[in-house]
Amino acid sequence: MVTIYDIAEKTGFSPTTVSKVFNGYADVSQKTRRKILDTAEQLGYLPNAHARSLTTKRSWTIGVLFVEPSGAGILHPYFAGVIEGFKRVATSKGYDLMFISKDIGGKKSGYLEHCKIRGVDGVVVILPDYRDPYYAELLESSIPCVLLDQESVSKSTIYSDNVEGSKRAVEYLYALGHRRIAHIGGGQSFAGEKRMQGYLQAMKELGVPANPEYIIQGSYDYTVESGKHAMEELLRCKQVPTAVFAAGDNLAVGAMMAIREHGLSVPGDISIVGFDDIEMAKFLTPALTTVRQNTYLLGSRAADMLIYSIEEGASSQSDMISVELVVRDSCRPI
Repeated sequence: MVTIYDIAEKTGFSPTTVSKVFNGYADVSQKTRRKILDTAEQLGYLPNAHARSLTTKRSWTIGVLFVEPSGAGILHPYFAGVIEGFKRVATSKGYDLMFISKDIGGKKSGYLEHCKIRGVDGVVVILPDYRDPYYAELLESSIPCVLLDQESVSKSTIYSDNVEGSKRAVEYLYALGHRRIAHIGGGQSFAGEKRMQGYLQAMKELGVPANPEYIIQGSYDYTVESGKHAMEELLRCKQVPTAVFAAGDNLAVGAMMAIREHGLSVPGDISIVGFDDIEMAKFLTPALTTVRQNTYLLGSRAADMLIYSIEEGASSQSDMISVELVVRDSCRPI
């Protein structure tokens, strides 16, 4: 069985320093902490969670709140990338993850009550639903939280540069000669509103009037079905758009389905740009041009922010991750 003495011998640090790292003391440099944790992982060291809890007054558990209404659950492509990045950082620093629900022990309760019963040290909220009163209750509490794809004055937040990504998508279509550029929005979600903002800003800056007929809201859960319905509505326009920027790749997939069912082609008749760069985007026919957000980096940065808040008692922070346009085959010049 690996002990802290084995780690001390391997790293060259004293057993006291190694112990401080696993007990969460702040007087150890990040470089030293990282070397000790990496070595512990290599050697397969498992710290005694109960002993650490008694010493640090922490449970070493982080709650994961993920309410995803489309039905995809943990198979949702956004969740998969985010949670992998989050988990890698959190576990390397000695934390376990636990999913948080409203109900516990067969009784109706809220997220906050669940967090208190389980004694979590902090919560990461992925795709938060601001309409949920139980979610608002959690935000008003003193439990450290980091929110993905949301704004907050009291909790830490992290999100992709949705506005800039949308502008790049529209500017790309404009550079190909498109002027009748439609937008399938992401509904009343934080990301959806920001991506709509980017679309409108780009159209204004390029001097292209934004035709209200060309702006159709998909659902806030970004389903393929809502993308298909939105595209069918666009196909009924007197002048059908030559290009569509969809606020999510699933919306773009639905739009491509509707276009094909109407006997048209992508990009022959209509060019399509999505947002997210989900795994299947490059396997579609044609492969989807899209705005890539770095979900792994979102997750790992979120973990760093939350653990810093837990261990240092830091106030709320905010971070925005840059995006990039990935050009594939779903657009053509006109």
